[in-house]
Amino acid sequence: MRDFSQDHRWLSINTATVRKSRGADVPLLDILDACAARGIRAVAPWRDQVASAGLSRVASALKAHDMALSGYCRGGMFPATDGAGLQAAHDENRRAVDEARTLGAPCLVLVVGGLPGALDGKAADKDIARARAQVHEGIARLLEYARSCQMPLAIEPLHPMYAADRACVNTLEQALDLCDAIDPALATADTRPADLGVAVDMYHVWWDPKLQAQIARAGQRRLLAFHVCDWLTPTTDLLLDRGMMGDGVIDIAQARGWVEDQGFAGYSEVEIFSAANWWQREMGEVLDTCIARHRSAV
Repeated sequence: MRDFSQDHRWLSINTATVRKSRGADVPLLDILDACAARGIRAVAPWRDQVASAGLSRVASALKAHDMALSGYCRGGMFPATDGAGLQAAHDENRRAVDEARTLGAPCLVLVVGGLPGALDGKAADKDIARARAQVHEGIARLLEYARSCQMPLAIEPLHPMYAADRACVNTLEQALDLCDAIDPALATADTRPADLGVAVDMYHVWWDPKLQAQIARAGQRRLLAFHVCDWLTPTTDLLLDRGMMGDGVIDIAQARGWVEDQGFAGYSEVEIFSAANWWQREMGEVLDTCIARHRSAV
């Protein structure tokens, strides 16, 4: 297991972590400047932040800072009520693949979606099996295009509390079942990342009694991303009250050991949504805390 205590070379900042400073929106280019000033070598930007800044400007800034990506957030949201909706989702995901390629991302993270309409407050139906079938079909279709662009897709299972509105894939086992069904052929001698794999986000999977076994099942090639934060007790908001590493109940270092046992040697990506705490602080304080906690708690 790598020693993170002496430096932060394997720290990545998911830009949602500092999308707000003292409650105000922070431009993505300012986030990149602040990360570069602290020797942070990688980020994972969100598509809405990239769109606001301009794709070409973001690509130029990343190049100027010699900064890598640990992933690109996000594609997915496949389910729909009709064919037109399914096609619209596919077209949007192709655009996400193109953006990820332009920025040099190692993978496009997929938050697959839940019941159509649920994220807007009114689900069109209660057929979660249908939604999961549409996810399967949508990923399989997108994978053909992503392969042509040499852009791996990383399915991110979300905590079951998000099954209705954000992701009907809720365990690492479910995500790997999809990988095996859609993309069954993995050359065992090949060490390149798989075309289709998983993003392991500790906020969503820390509780799973099968987590260690499923990480081993994924192996080096399907482990495309590793996201860290902490689960607070009590939590005040299921979406916007993620904790800084070390402030909650997740044994992050143990899980990092499990993924590194499989050969994962990428970045630990800090992704914290915290409306009442970290988004109310100065961006510099948050980044400095991320560096310190990456050394002590990851």
